[in-house]
Amino acid sequence: MKKIDKLILSSFLGPFFLTFLVVVFILLTQHMLKYFDDIVGKDLGWDVLAQLFFHFAVFMTPIAIPLAILLSSLMTFGNLGEHFELTAIKSAGISLVRALLPIFIFVLGMTVIAFYSNNYFVPKSALEAYSLLYDIKQKKPALDLKQGAFYNGIPDFSIKVNKKHKDGRTLEDIIIYDHRNQNGNKKVTLADSGAMYTILNDRYLKLELFNGHFYFENTTDGNRKRRSKNETLSRSSFTQSEYVLDLSSFGLDRTDKSLFEGNRIMRNISQLRIDVDSMDRQLLDRRIKVFSEVPYSFYFHLRQDTMELPEYLRTYRDRRDSVELAELKAEQREYDIADSLAQLENDGKKMAPDPDAEETDEKYKRQSRIRQLEEKMALRSTDIKIPVSKKKLRKPGRIVKKPEQLINGEVGTLNLKDSVHQDSVRTRWDVVQELIDEEADKSVVQTALSLSRQAKSKLQTANSRIKRMNYDKNVFSIQYHKIMANSIACIIMFLIGAPLGAIIKRGGLGIPVLMSIIFFIIFYVISMTGEKWAKQDIVEPAAGLWAANAILLPVGLLFLRQARVDARLFDADFYNVVIERIRNWYNKRRNKKRRQGITPES
Repeated sequence: MKKIDKLILSSFLGPFFLTFLVVVFILLTQHMLKYFDDIVGKDLGWDVLAQLFFHFAVFMTPIAIPLAILLSSLMTFGNLGEHFELTAIKSAGISLVRALLPIFIFVLGMTVIAFYSNNYFVPKSALEAYSLLYDIKQKKPALDLKQGAFYNGIPDFSIKVNKKHKDGRTLEDIIIYDHRNQNGNKKVTLADSGAMYTILNDRYLKLELFNGHFYFENTTDGNRKRRSKNETLSRSSFTQSEYVLDLSSFGLDRTDKSLFEGNRIMRNISQLRIDVDSMDRQLLDRRIKVFSEVPYSFYFHLRQDTMELPEYLRTYRDRRDSVELAELKAEQREYDIADSLAQLENDGKKMAPDPDAEETDEKYKRQSRIRQLEEKMALRSTDIKIPVSKKKLRKPGRIVKKPEQLINGEVGTLNLKDSVHQDSVRTRWDVVQELIDEEADKSVVQTALSLSRQAKSKLQTANSRIKRMNYDKNVFSIQYHKIMANSIACIIMFLIGAPLGAIIKRGGLGIPVLMSIIFFIIFYVISMTGEKWAKQDIVEPAAGLWAANAILLPVGLLFLRQARVDARLFDADFYNVVIERIRNWYNKRRNKKRRQGITPES
C-alpha cells in the first residue's frame, strides 16, 4: 500500500467509526423511546438493560452502516478538497478514481461484513431483543407501596399503608387483607407501625408489625357460599408480628425463544427462501382447491361442467402429484424390503410373523393413495376432457302443462326428452320458452338464492384467505430482498458521498451532515414506499426493495463524472455564469431581430 493510500484511508477511518457510533446511538435512542413505558418501573438490573440495548444496537446496524459510509465519505473528501489536498493529489498525476480506490476497497469489505451481519447477527439479535422485551412487558412493576392506597401486586394479599417514611422502610397505620383461602376479607391484620425490607437476594419481602390486632371470621359448617348463624369471630392482639411474602412473581421469567423464531426479522436468507417457497406452494394448493370445489357448490346447474385450470396451476399440480407419487412408491419399496427381510428372518427362526395393525393400516392407505394418483395421472395423460353437460331444463317427472292440456285445463307430467322426440313440430326452444313462462315456486326461488349466497360466501372466504396468504408471502420475500439491498446500499452511498464531497469541497459537520441527511431521507423514503407497495401487491417485492438502489446508482455515477471534470455544481459563481450566458444569448437574438426590422412583439 502506498503512502497516499494510507493517508486517504486513515482520514476516512476516524470519521467512519465515529459517525457509525453516533448514528447507532441516535437510532437506538429513537427506537427505545417506543418501549420506554414498558421498561421504566420494572426494577430491571443493569445486566438485563445492557443485554437489551446491545441486541437492539446490533439490530440497528443495517441502517447505520450505509448512513455512516455516506457521511464519513462526504466529510473525508470535503476536508481533502477544502485544504487543497485533493488538488495536490490531482496535480501529482493521480486521478480521482485512483484516489477513491483504497476507500472503495474498504467499502467493499464493509459491504461483505454488512451482508453477514444482516444475515446472521441481526436475526439472532432480533430474536434475543424482542423475546427479552416480551418478558419485560410481562414482568410486574417493582414493589411500590403508596400512601393511602391498597396495593394488590403481591398474590393473595392486599396491603394499605397510610404513611410511609422517607427511608422507604418505616411504615405507619398498616392494614393487611389475607386472601390465601379465597374466602373474602375474613382475615384482617391491623398494626400501628412496622418495617418493610427484602431478604434472601430480594426473593422475599419481610414485614415486621408492631402493636396491632388480628381478626379472623370463620364459618363452622365450612360452607363459603351460605352464611350460617354459627359464624365465629376470633380476635387477638400482638406487640410484634412478622409476615414473609414471596416475591417470585416479580422476577423476570424467560420465555422459550422458539416461539418467536417464525417472525420474518428473525430469519436468515436460507430460512426465508424456504419460507417463501413453502408459502408459494400453499398458495397454489389453495387456488387449486378453489377450482376443485366449484362443482360441489351446485346441485344441478353446472354440476358436471368442467373449468380448465390455468396453465401455471396445471403444471404445478402435475409436478406436485408426480413428486408425491414417486415419494410414496419409494417409501412403499422400503417397507416391502423391510417386510421381506423380516419374513426371511422369521422363516429362518421358524417363527410366525407378528403383524402390526398400525403399519398394516398405514400400508393400505399408502397403496390406496398410490392407486388414486396413478389413475388421475393416467386420465390426464390421455388428455380426455369431460364434456360439458347440457343444462337440464327440468327434472323429468315435473308437473307441466302441455299445449293440448292448456286448452282443456288439465295438468299432467311431461318428460322433456320424450316430448322433444315425439313432437316433430315443437322445437326444444318452444319447450324452454314454456318452462320460462311458467311461474316458479317460491321454494325453488328461495333454494336457488340460498345456494347462490353459499357459493358467493365460499368464494369470498377463499379470496380473503388467498389474499392473506399472498400478503404473508410478500412480507417474507421483502425481508429476503431487504437483507441484500441494505448491504449493496453501502456501495451506493459511497458512490454518492465521495464524489459529492470532492465537488462541495467543504469539511466538518455542516454541509456534509446536511447533504447526507438529504440523500439518506431520499433513500429511506423510496425504500419505505417500495416496501409498502410490495406488501400491498402493487409491485413485486424485488422491484420495491431494489428501487432505491436502482434510482440512486445513476445519481452517484453522475456525481462521479462531474467530480472527475472538476464541475462546480454547488458554487454560486457557476450558476451566475450560466445565467449570464443565457442573458447574453437572449440579448444578441433580440438585437439581431431589431436590426432586421422585426420587433420581438411581432
